[in-house]
Amino acid sequence: MSTPRQALHLFEAFGVELEYMIVRAGTLDVMPACDEVIRAAAGSYVSDYEAGEITWSNELALHVVELKTTDPARAIDPLVEPFTGQVRAINAILEPMGGRLMPGAMHPWMDPHAEMRLWPHEYSPTYEAFDRIFSCRGHGWANLQSTHLNLPFFGDEEFGRLHAAIRLVLPILPALAASSPVVEGRVTGVLDNRLEAYRRNAQRIPSISGEVIPEAVFTRAAYEHEILKRLYADIAPHDPEGVLQHEWLNARGAIARFDRDAIEIRVLDVQETVAADLAVIRAVVAVVRALCEQRWCDTRTQMTWPIAPLADLFVRTVKEAENTLIADPSYLEMFGLGGTPRCTAGDLWRHLAESLLLNSDRLSPDLSSALRTILDRGTLAARLARALGSDPDRANLVRVYRRLCECLEQGEMFSGA
Repeated sequence: MSTPRQALHLFEAFGVELEYMIVRAGTLDVMPACDEVIRAAAGSYVSDYEAGEITWSNELALHVVELKTTDPARAIDPLVEPFTGQVRAINAILEPMGGRLMPGAMHPWMDPHAEMRLWPHEYSPTYEAFDRIFSCRGHGWANLQSTHLNLPFFGDEEFGRLHAAIRLVLPILPALAASSPVVEGRVTGVLDNRLEAYRRNAQRIPSISGEVIPEAVFTRAAYEHEILKRLYADIAPHDPEGVLQHEWLNARGAIARFDRDAIEIRVLDVQETVAADLAVIRAVVAVVRALCEQRWCDTRTQMTWPIAPLADLFVRTVKEAENTLIADPSYLEMFGLGGTPRCTAGDLWRHLAESLLLNSDRLSPDLSSALRTILDRGTLAARLARALGSDPDRANLVRVYRRLCECLEQGEMFSGA
C-alpha cells in the first residue's frame, strides 16, 4: 500500500527543479549523454535516480539533466549544499566521459535541427508524441534549461489566492532571471531568448501555451473546464492514443498540478550557480506570499486582472528584462508602489527585495550576496551580453561560457567582466 500524500498548505514546503546542459569539456558542444550519466549512478537506464534529498531526472532532450528535490523541502536556503553536491557528483561522472555541466537557459551555439536527440528510454512514447505533433527540433523544445518552482495549496480557497498572486508576478520574472541572450552564436538583443522561443513552440495548437499568462480562473472546476478541457480537445485529433492527455500538456508560464496540489512556475531561466537560482526563488516566493497575504492589495482586486495587460508586459520583459519600463500605475500599486507613475522592472525588483528580504536576516548570506549581484550588476543575461560584446566570435563564446561552467562547479557568481 502506498503512503498517502501529506496535505501541504500555502508556503509550507517547496519543490525546486534545476535543468542543466551536458556539454563536451573541450569544445562545449552539446553532449547527448544524460542516459549514460544516470546509468552510471543507478546501474540501469532509468528516468529517475534518487540521491538523498536530490533526484536526478531526464528531460526530453538527451543533453539535458534535471536535478530536483526528492520531496517537498520545508526551507529553501539549506538546499544550496545538496544541489551543489549533486552538480559536482554529475561532473565527476562526466569527467572521464569528456563532459561537464553547463548552466544558462540556452546553449549559445547549438543547432537544434542537427544536434537534437530525444530521450530513448522509459517514457519515450511521450517524447515521441510531442516530436510527432510539434517537431521538437527547434530551440523552444531542444534548447532550453529552466528552473521550476512548485508551490503547494490546499483546496479551492488557497488555490485561488495562489493563482491570482502568481499571475501578477509572472510578467516580471524575466527581469530577475533572464539568462539566455545568445542564439546560434549571436547576441540577439533579446535578453530571454528561451522564453521568446518557449512562447511560440506550440503554435500548431495555440491553446497549449495560450498567452503564457494563465487565464483568470480561481477554482479547480473552472480551471479544468476553461483550460484543461480545451487543451485535451485540441490535442485529441493529433494524439489518438491519448498519450498527452495529462496536466503537464499545459505549457502556460504557471500550470496547476492538481495531481500533486501545487502550482508550477516555469518561466525562470536557470542561473550560473545554485545559490543564484535559490536566491531568485526566495525573491519570487516572498513576493507571491506577500500578495497572498494581501500586503498591498486584496485578493479580489488581484483576481480582476485580465490576461492582455499582463501578457503585454511579459512580452516586453522577455526582450528587455530588468530594463523594461513599467508605466502602468495600477500595476505598480499591486506591489506597494502606489503614486509611482513609472519605473523599470529592475527598480521594481529592488523595491520588492529590499522591503521583503534584504533589509532583514531572512535570507542566508550566500543567497543574499547572489541576489544583490543580480540587482546591482543585472540579470545573468545582461552580464553575459556585456562580457561577450555585440558580435562575439566562437573563441569569445567558448571563453565566457567556460567561465560559466566554472561558476556552477565552484559556486561562484558570474561577474560579467
